[in-house]
Amino acid sequence: MKIVFYGIKKQPVVDFIENLISKDQAKILACLKNVEELGFDCPRVEFRQISGKLWEIKIVSAGAGYRIFYVTIKKNVLVLLHAYKKQSQKAPKKEITIAEKRLLEVLKNESFYFKWLYREKAEKL
Repeated sequence: MKIVFYGIKKQPVVDFIENLISKDQAKILACLKNVEELGFDCPRVEFRQISGKLWEIKIVSAGAGYRIFYVTIKKNVLVLLHAYKKQSQKAPKKEITIAEKRLLEVLKNESFYFKWLYREKAEKL
């Protein structure tokens, strides 16, 4: 499984993670690495469908819960769209609206994410 981040010049999920305390950053990054390595069988992470192609990753840290919205393209590529700190039982409509808007942009520009992915692979060779 490969994880890529929504955005060209600015990547909101990366910005969100960078602004967390280091303990929570480490927890989220470790969970995302596990998702890349183990896919949907990853322990300590839950996946839930929000609507249609919009899904969320649930991550629980010592003092907080975090949610990361994503879309799957081409079976094994997750594009992380939006992240927020959980503060209520239901996902706030505002957070879902942001994720849905970005989801439409990703689906419209799906080839960009594959070019980025293949460019990254070529750089490793």
